[in-house]
Amino acid sequence: MDQFPYINSEFMESNTDFKELINALKKGFSKKTVETPMRHHHDYPNPEEEIDSTLLLMPSWEAGKDLGVKIVSVNPHNGKFNLPSIQGTYIYIDGHKGTVRAILDAKALTAKRTAAASALAASYLAKSDASTMLMLGTGALSVNLIKAHACVRPIKKVFVWGRNFKKAKLIAGQFEDLAIEVIPVEDYLQTLPEADIISCATLSKEPLVPGKLLRPGQHLDLVGAYKKDMREADDEAVIRSVIFLDTYQGGLKESGDIVIPMRLGILQESDVKADLFELCSGSKKGRASNQEITFFKSVGHASEDLIGARYFYGQWEAIKQSNNEKVS
Repeated sequence: MDQFPYINSEFMESNTDFKELINALKKGFSKKTVETPMRHHHDYPNPEEEIDSTLLLMPSWEAGKDLGVKIVSVNPHNGKFNLPSIQGTYIYIDGHKGTVRAILDAKALTAKRTAAASALAASYLAKSDASTMLMLGTGALSVNLIKAHACVRPIKKVFVWGRNFKKAKLIAGQFEDLAIEVIPVEDYLQTLPEADIISCATLSKEPLVPGKLLRPGQHLDLVGAYKKDMREADDEAVIRSVIFLDTYQGGLKESGDIVIPMRLGILQESDVKADLFELCSGSKKGRASNQEITFFKSVGHASEDLIGARYFYGQWEAIKQSNNEKVS
């Protein structure tokens, strides 16, 4: 039996067509053939850092086809070691025989599928002519989010902000040869009102998006703040927006962007208009007018990992087959 491949970040970077990945996620959310239990979320002490780290275990499967599990640790202070805060591995498994098909770099897989899921949501929630974007955060997700959103909306200009301005400039530098103008900014609040899409991918515990500055027609894409004490948008942003989630299963329980307003009585579960399953199946509608402010909160879903792993394994298999044909 051949040794299973390790699909690393370089392979995924070179073999991602966001339009294809977005369409694969859309099919997955519309069919509901993938089963996904609630993910295991365990905070554990990290005494040297005086802050908890987090262990996440995320299984998902499609009966008779494939399954997989992502094992992730989140360590908020890793920046001082010049390491990403998120470390992880994805195990992709044959659904019939139970054999391992591939091991994938979980960080890269998460970045690609998360960006694709946000863009999928934006295809229902952002205005069709959205051309300006504000990206808050300069981690691994930022470049992917910009590229993915540009696949579903005519993005021409992007402002990028991070707590480290040098990182924002590095992000902008990666788009110099592309058709999108990416501008690093030190004061994002000045540019926030002109952005059609505001995307946040941070570990902030204090809201970054003040609702009082939002204007009709904007779309909020909140993909960071994965814990109950983290927030990227304030109460007024919640009150002024129409709320959507990636899934009810995780969205209502895991992030402070939803949990805190619900605890305060500002938001009720019945106020959430739809999740991605309902949007993609057509059972519920997205944006109703160009005046609405739409608010999409994503905490991630293991079905996205499985669909992403399936996509990249398919890319690897196609390249392997092509190489074999050339040799023969």
